Amino acid sequence: MNFIKEDLAEQVVAAVAGRKQIVIRAGGTKAFYGNAMVHNEQLVELDVAPYNGISSYEPTELVMTARCGTLLRDIEAVLDENNQRLAWEPPHFGEQATIGGAIATGLAGPGRMAVGSASDFVLGTQLLNAEGQILRFGGTVMKNVAGYDMSRLLTGSMGVFGPILEVSFKVLPKPIAEVTLQRHCSLNEAFDCFGQWQAKSLGISASAWIPHDDSQDGVLYVRISGAEPAVKQACAVVGGERMDTQLANQLWLSLREQTHPFFGDTVWRVSVPPLAETVNESVPLLEWGGAQRWLRQVGDVTNIRHAAAQRGGHATLFRAGAGTSQPADGVFHPVSAGIAAITRRLKSNLDPLGTFYSDRLLRNI
Repeated sequence: MNFIKEDLAEQVVAAVAGRKQIVIRAGGTKAFYGNAMVHNEQLVELDVAPYNGISSYEPTELVMTARCGTLLRDIEAVLDENNQRLAWEPPHFGEQATIGGAIATGLAGPGRMAVGSASDFVLGTQLLNAEGQILRFGGTVMKNVAGYDMSRLLTGSMGVFGPILEVSFKVLPKPIAEVTLQRHCSLNEAFDCFGQWQAKSLGISASAWIPHDDSQDGVLYVRISGAEPAVKQACAVVGGERMDTQLANQLWLSLREQTHPFFGDTVWRVSVPPLAETVNESVPLLEWGGAQRWLRQVGDVTNIRHAAAQRGGHATLFRAGAGTSQPADGVFHPVSAGIAAITRRLKSNLDPLGTFYSDRLLRNI
């Protein structure tokens, strides 16, 4: 694989020499995410998909290292053979989804509420910079470091600092037992349940409230994972009807991949503290104990962002369907002046000529 890495470095150096801007691409399954690109003759594509394969895997150490073009389904197949998993449940959005795209976007599925985000599992990375050099950050063990934790900082950076060529990350064993419970309830009743369960150790690994059409009534789903005695005890506390295992797995997969009927061509993502009051007139689909809320209709972008910010969160146009215009300042919630300044300094140090296209994440950095 060294010759592929060298070829990628040569392409970057050639782009710099030709004063081109590089757009990083692999499986392309998350091309919809982020600000729309303005295509012009100065943009060139860097395809990192050929740089693939699992570099190392130590099941007993719960650590894997994989190249950026490695398919998520291949990684999950190898982990499955050892009864292990990617605990943050990264969305695929297509058969060609890669680990590089999963880390570059930083997206997480239903399990994020219990185990943390993608950045919580990243141990080390290799970054290809604009000079064609390989920069190595972190390693394969957890440790305290001074300054920026670059590996975690690169998670969700959308390639603005360069392609993440390789990533080392933690994996977790699959739970011994897992049960999904369901109950019919209103939106307010769902929030009441989240509040009651929040302070208890119940092993809740995922939760979702899904409305019936656009009404205030819906179904609350709760996934409980852990040792069998603990799961049984938690089920007695949570209550509800036990779902068939196959149907439950299909439900959580449909939420992770946004194939559930609730998700249309356009969807907004609002991230706020779990028990914060609702931020929009349309009825949301709730996940993560109420911390992640999906909206199909947003009439006033300024209002939804202001409401989210007042509650300590943010609002993102996650997916824009045909006929939906992106906000003038971008699909992501505007960042604070401090974060913008830090981002600009990092961009200046890692990519001083602006070789790697950055408008997809933040405009004018």
